[in-house]
Amino acid sequence: MGPKLPIAEWVEGLVDWLGSTFEWLFGFISSLIEGTVNLFSLLFHFPPALVLIVLVAFLAYRAAGLMLGIFTLLGMLLIANLGFWDHTMDTLALVMTSAFLSVIVGLPLGIWSARNKTVQNTLTPLLDFMQTMPAFVYLIPAVTFFGLGVVPGVIASVIFAVPPTIRLTNLGIRQVPFDLIEAADAFGTTPGQKLWKVQLPLALPTLMAGINQTIMLSLSMVVIASMIGAQGLGADVYRAVTQLKTGEGFEAGLAVVILAIVLDRLTQHAIKMKPKGEKKH
Repeated sequence: MGPKLPIAEWVEGLVDWLGSTFEWLFGFISSLIEGTVNLFSLLFHFPPALVLIVLVAFLAYRAAGLMLGIFTLLGMLLIANLGFWDHTMDTLALVMTSAFLSVIVGLPLGIWSARNKTVQNTLTPLLDFMQTMPAFVYLIPAVTFFGLGVVPGVIASVIFAVPPTIRLTNLGIRQVPFDLIEAADAFGTTPGQKLWKVQLPLALPTLMAGINQTIMLSLSMVVIASMIGAQGLGADVYRAVTQLKTGEGFEAGLAVVILAIVLDRLTQHAIKMKPKGEKKH
């Protein structure tokens, strides 16, 4: 078979070189991410729990109807009753930060990929690699570059969660009917006008599906992120696993499930709220 390729040594050498060369950049990124997480955390912790529960339940009712509104109200009241409210808000801050960064990175790359075949062919195998590589592997370089805490958890979550946004943004823009593109060209629109006034509005349902999947994947990383110091419900689940406390683990897991269902349904129905409002005018 011949000598073994020193892939592990190559990777470790690359990580060491990146860590020493771009230490200033990683410090800046770390401060930026930590500040964003703290901002979201402050936003979610500031109102009294009952006020936020009623507000979110009302938004769920407006977005998806009475059943989701009732489920959201009862589910979040249960989270508060179980004593996981503060940790749920910490988890939500981590998820929102990861999803926000994923969208900021994913949307431009998806648009670029849709407009350039070479970019699409380059990104596709990279996205396959990012989605199939075990999530635990991302923790190693994340901890190396950013230390323990919430920041490497967010970085690992972004790497794991950004591919759906890129893929579905690309797909949505490419699925815009060609005759509409021709009509826009016939009216003399610029590429920017065509993107913002024709392609993105028509691709919005597909694009929102990508954002929805990104949020769900970010939430699925909370337990893994807790292994390197991220706080929230993931830390409660991880602690219950290590101490073999089945009941406490189930309660924390139930809080994660409720949060996931609420976020999933709200993002699924977010795009449907706009047409309803437009009909009233």
